[in-house]
Amino acid sequence: MNTEGKKPPLLPRKALVLRTVAGIGLLLFVFFVPAGSFRWPQAWVFLALYVSGVAWFFIWTKKRDPGLLKERMSAQKNVKAWDKKILRVYSVFLAALPIVAGLDAVRFRWSRLPFGLNVLGFAGLVLTNLLAFWATKVNTFASAVVRIQTDRGHRVCSTGPYAHVRHPMYIAAILMAVSLPLALGSRYSFIPAAVIAGLFILRTVLEDNTLKEELPGYKEYAKKVRFRLIPGLW
Repeated sequence: MNTEGKKPPLLPRKALVLRTVAGIGLLLFVFFVPAGSFRWPQAWVFLALYVSGVAWFFIWTKKRDPGLLKERMSAQKNVKAWDKKILRVYSVFLAALPIVAGLDAVRFRWSRLPFGLNVLGFAGLVLTNLLAFWATKVNTFASAVVRIQTDRGHRVCSTGPYAHVRHPMYIAAILMAVSLPLALGSRYSFIPAAVIAGLFILRTVLEDNTLKEELPGYKEYAKKVRFRLIPGLW
């Protein structure tokens, strides 16, 4: 559902290929160099789940909502300064999580988690993907950054998960942070995971205030959908 009535241009194919190869290389580095081994089944399962999820999102949005794909893949203007700072810190701790997990669960074996918790973690990651896809399916303005998308006719979304909570994408982000240490079998990686969860709680508050001030209709929406992240609680 492209609000502009035509498909916006995406990244050049060569740039997209280079970006994809670089992204996969970085993933392999942060997982397996700290681990000191490629014999880490949980990491391979996670990477397969992650890559397949990203590929599905790309294929689906390229066909059904290219405006959203361009929004999430391109550098954007008028991003809130505080959000840039949060995303920088988030990037550091997101990279730290698999590094700590590799050192903990594989190289030094500081801690171990039972197989049942690994399965629970992967179930949480699957739920994360489903929730994120549901949110992006109904909300073409689900940007990766906090900005008022005046160039795209930004408006409030109140359907799908947005009928129950105001920030379902952040629920997915927090669920991912909590599930990944379980899936990878590392107790110590809950430390960067906790920081990531805290950052998204902070981001929820700041974005909510921004939308109330700058997005027409959001104050009225917030009165109808009272909960930011957890129905019945907050």
